[in-house]
Amino acid sequence: MDREQDDRHDDPDGFRSRSEQAIGELAQALLDSQVLENAVAAAFGAREKALDAQHAAMAALNLPSAGDVERLERRLRSLSQRLEEVEDELDRLRRKG
Repeated sequence: MDREQDDRHDDPDGFRSRSEQAIGELAQALLDSQVLENAVAAAFGAREKALDAQHAAMAALNLPSAGDVERLERRLRSLSQRLEEVEDELDRLRRKG
C-alpha cells in the first residue's frame, strides 16, 4: 500500500465525511430522478386502486370495514355505559323505596 492509501485508512473522520457526502449525493440523485418520482406515483396510484377494489369487494360480500367495526364498538361502549347508569339509578331507587 502506498502512503496515500495508508492515510485514508488512518483518517476515520475523513472517510466518514466522504461516505456521508457520497450518500448525500446518491440521495439527491434519487430525489431528482424522474424515474423514481414516476415509480412512487405509480405505487401510490396502485395502492389507491387496491383499496377501492377491497372496499368494493367487501361491500359486495356485505362485510364490514375496519371503520364500520370501530364505529359499532364505540356505539356499543356508549350503550353499555348508559345501561350501567340506568342500572345504578334503579339500584338507588330500590334502596330508597
